[in-house]
Amino acid sequence: MKKIIYIATLLLSAFMLSCDDYLDKFPHEDPGVEAIEDEASAIALTNAAYQPLQRPKLYNMRIWTLDIIAGNSQVGAGGGDDGIETVQLANFVADADNFATIDFWRGPNPGILYCNTVLANVPDMDIDESIKNRCIGEAKFLRAHYYFLLVQLYGDVPMSLKPAMAGDNLHSRRVGKDTIYNEVIIPDLKDAIKLLPTREEYGSTDKGRASKGAAYGMLAKVYLTLGQYQNCIDMCNEVTKLGYTLNPDYSDCFGGEAKNKNTAESLFEVQYYGKTKADFWSDENQACWLSTYMGPRNQSFVGGGYGWNQPTQEFVDQYEPGDLRKDKTILYEGCPAFNGKKYLSTMSMTGYNVRKFLVPLSISPDYNTNEASIVVLRYADVLLMKAEALNELGSTADAIEPLYLVRKRAGLANKSDIQGSSQDQMREKIIKERRIELAFEGHRWFDIIRINNGQYALDFLHSIGKINASRKHLLLPIPQKDRDANPNLTQNPGY
Repeated sequence: MKKIIYIATLLLSAFMLSCDDYLDKFPHEDPGVEAIEDEASAIALTNAAYQPLQRPKLYNMRIWTLDIIAGNSQVGAGGGDDGIETVQLANFVADADNFATIDFWRGPNPGILYCNTVLANVPDMDIDESIKNRCIGEAKFLRAHYYFLLVQLYGDVPMSLKPAMAGDNLHSRRVGKDTIYNEVIIPDLKDAIKLLPTREEYGSTDKGRASKGAAYGMLAKVYLTLGQYQNCIDMCNEVTKLGYTLNPDYSDCFGGEAKNKNTAESLFEVQYYGKTKADFWSDENQACWLSTYMGPRNQSFVGGGYGWNQPTQEFVDQYEPGDLRKDKTILYEGCPAFNGKKYLSTMSMTGYNVRKFLVPLSISPDYNTNEASIVVLRYADVLLMKAEALNELGSTADAIEPLYLVRKRAGLANKSDIQGSSQDQMREKIIKERRIELAFEGHRWFDIIRINNGQYALDFLHSIGKINASRKHLLLPIPQKDRDANPNLTQNPGY
C-alpha cells in the first residue's frame, strides 16, 4: 500500500510537470488508486522524467552558459551583478557557494528520481508490452543522460538506483565516476537501445521522445569521453544505419518554426510548446529561453532580449573565409539583417550577439512565448565524433570523410584543406570544427576538458587570457549548502 500511495503522489507531480503537449496525453483528473497500473499512468510517470531537462538548472539556462565558461563568449547581460555567478565561473574564481554550481548539482536529481520511480514500478505493471518497454527505455536513456551530465561536471557523485522513500538514509556518499559509468550510464544506454523504438516508429503525437538513435548517439558520446574509440565508431555507424542525415541548411537545425523541430538531423531535443500560464522563472514554464536571453539587449529584435552570451572576438576570428555558418550563428555589424533589422556592434559589449537561436517577433511575440526546442544531440555531432575517434585510432585518412561532410554543408567543400594532415594536425582541425559547428549549444566545455585529460582545456584557457584556470577547475565544487546538509559529501580537490 505504501508503494501505491507513493506512485499516486508521483503521478500527481507528473500531471503538474508535463514535458510538452505531445507528451501531455494522460488524464488530468486524479486517477485514484484503481488507475495506478494502466498505460496512462506508466506514460505519466515517464513524462515526468523529461521535465527537469527543461528547467533553468539544466538546458533552459545553465547548460548553454558552459560556452561562456569555455571561452566562446562573455556573459554580457546588464552588467553589475547580472549573471555574476556565471562571471565568477568564467573567470575561475567561483567557490562552493556559487549558485550556478548549486543549479548544476541539483538540476539532474529530480530527473533521476522520476526515472528510478518508472524503473521501480512500470516493469510490474500489467500493460501493453510495447508501451512498457518504451517507458522503461525512455527512463533508462534519461537516467543515463542525467548521470552523464553530473560526472562530467563533478566527477564522483552519489548513486541512486531506487526511488527515495520515507525513512531512507539521504546522507549518500559519492561514488567513483568509473562506477557510475560502468554500473549506470553504459548499461542504461545499452538497455535503452534494445527497448526504444526508432524515431520513425513513433506516432506524430509522440515525436520527440527518446529513440533508439538517441541512445546510440549518447552512448557514442560516452565512449568518446572515456577514450573507447572503436566503441564510439561502432555507435556512430549504428546512427547512420538508422537513416539520420544532415539538414540541407545549417539554420534548419534551429529556430522556433515547426519545421525546425525534430528534424532529419536531430537525435534528441528538449521540447517546449511556448504556450504557458506558468511564471517565466518557474520550473513549470514551457517557454524556451534561448531567444529571450541571447537577443540583443533592449533592441526589440526578439521577445525579451536580455543580451546574454555575447561571442568574443577570439571566437569570431576562428571562422574560415566562406564559412556559411558565420552569418547563421552570430550577429555582427554588416551581417545580413535579422527579420528586417540591421545589427550594430554597439548593441553588445563585444560587438557580437548569438543569432542561431533567435526567433522573430512574428513567431514568438513576447519573452514567454518561444516554442523552439533545445537541440541536445544531432547528426553533425555524430559525424565529428566519428572523425575524432578514427583519428585517435590512427586512421587519420578515414577521418577525412565524416569531417568533410560537415564542412561541405558549411560551404567549405575543398577537401585539400583537411587532406595530408598528421594525426596531431587533424586533432586540432576536428576540435576546431566542433567548436564552430556546435557553437553555443553547450558542448564546448565538455569537449575541451576530455582532451588530453583536461590539459587541452587549461592550455586553451590560458591562451585566451584566463590565467586563473587551474586543474581544480576542470570539475565544479560540490555546493557547500549540500555538504552542510549531508556530512558524508566530500569536496573536490582544491576547493
